[in-house]
Amino acid sequence: MKQQAILNVDVEQGIINKNIYGHFAEHLGRCIYEGIWVGEDSPIPNTNGIRNDVVEALKNINIPVLRWPGGCFADEYHWKDGVGQRENRKRMVNTHWGGVVENNHFGTHEFMMLCEMLECEPYICGNVGSGTVQEMSEWVEYMTFKGESPMANWRRENGQEEPWKLTYFGVGNENWGCGGNMRPEYYSDLYRRYQTYVRDYDGNKIYKIAGGANVDDYNWTEVLMRESARYMDGLSLHYYTVPGDFWTGKGAATGFPEGEWFVTMKKALHMDTLIRKHGTIMDKYDPTKRIGMIIDEWGTWFDVEPGTNPGFLYQQNTIRDALVAGLHFHIFHDHCDRVQMTNIAQTVNVLQSMILTEGEKMIFTPTYHVFEMYKVHHDATKVAIDMKANNYEFDGETIPQVSLTASKNDEGTVHVSICNVDHQNEAEVTIDIRGLAISNVTGRILTADKMDAHNSFEDGENVKPVEFTGFSLDGKGLDIILPPMSVVVLALN
Repeated sequence: MKQQAILNVDVEQGIINKNIYGHFAEHLGRCIYEGIWVGEDSPIPNTNGIRNDVVEALKNINIPVLRWPGGCFADEYHWKDGVGQRENRKRMVNTHWGGVVENNHFGTHEFMMLCEMLECEPYICGNVGSGTVQEMSEWVEYMTFKGESPMANWRRENGQEEPWKLTYFGVGNENWGCGGNMRPEYYSDLYRRYQTYVRDYDGNKIYKIAGGANVDDYNWTEVLMRESARYMDGLSLHYYTVPGDFWTGKGAATGFPEGEWFVTMKKALHMDTLIRKHGTIMDKYDPTKRIGMIIDEWGTWFDVEPGTNPGFLYQQNTIRDALVAGLHFHIFHDHCDRVQMTNIAQTVNVLQSMILTEGEKMIFTPTYHVFEMYKVHHDATKVAIDMKANNYEFDGETIPQVSLTASKNDEGTVHVSICNVDHQNEAEVTIDIRGLAISNVTGRILTADKMDAHNSFEDGENVKPVEFTGFSLDGKGLDIILPPMSVVVLALN
């Protein structure tokens, strides 16, 4: 049955912050080492030790902000071990992720250099779990203070004369779990104390992000907002889409049954419920929505690829992951008044990554292609698009078959993104367009004929965007036929 949608171009609903398309790179598995950092002596083409191919790929999706160094790693990371001459830096065991030895060759200077190469904002997460107030205070001073001080002088000795610009700083990570197993009351007090010494130097204004809830821990949000709202600019939220049981078996990244496709889509849509419920609590203490909801860890989490280190969280990335990304972006757009940044976990070789590497080889994942297709929404104005979707049914359960979002850029072009999450059936959608006289429509589509279609080092272009022509334009609007398992972006002008 044909589904009807109404696009009201004149009904503007806020700005889609480009930081909603942010990323996360943790010292975990092969994300930093091999994925981003190879060292100056590597045969892999690099600039000052950072892979050229990865930088070029990430610049192509206009990466706006990058979170580092964790994650759980952040609360065992001591930044002073990662500055100065590399050969003199302390080695450490990464106890959270695989028990491997880390040589600290990628530290503050290298991360800031990476962000400069990517032309993106750095988002640094500080150590509350095992660090001190002094350590955090001195890190901010080292990075951002222009005048005379021990930390600023040390930065200059290490080759960086001018301070860096740093906007985003997280005061701890997952302090309810790997960041200290704290109660919300205790962390709230610690947050108030630590953030006091995250100072603004020489005109640099830091946007302070408090460590927020794990999934549906609404009490955590209640306590943090009640006790510490006036000291924060953002409050984080973490939610991963896991089709199985997190501890006993998450489900395979490939070769999964139909039921796991469906439950993955259903659980991805749960993000909307979480944002609404946490947002309602935030509204009680912050009705003007000054404080941003920062969803700085999200994405799919499956069992690791067979034969790989279980602590490296390396998983293949399929058309299923691409649909999960599309659904999340539509939800984030719907809440663009509160959601001001999100960071997918993670950028390279870990969880729902953009890029996979194997030595000198590099491939794009289906998720990468969604980020590339959706970059048209960065900082665009969200416009109203509404529909009552048909049901997608499986084993007695239902979710909406189709999800849509739309935005208008500064030139007046309207982009409509559509996801058909049904793994078997196409979807017919008619969009009644109001407030825009259309003379031209172009489209791109990402789809596949298998639920676990993915790119490999043998075939890196098995799943990629192509031109989409499955639409017709008449005086009333657009008629569209969406294949199963598809992400489509239309440009209307």
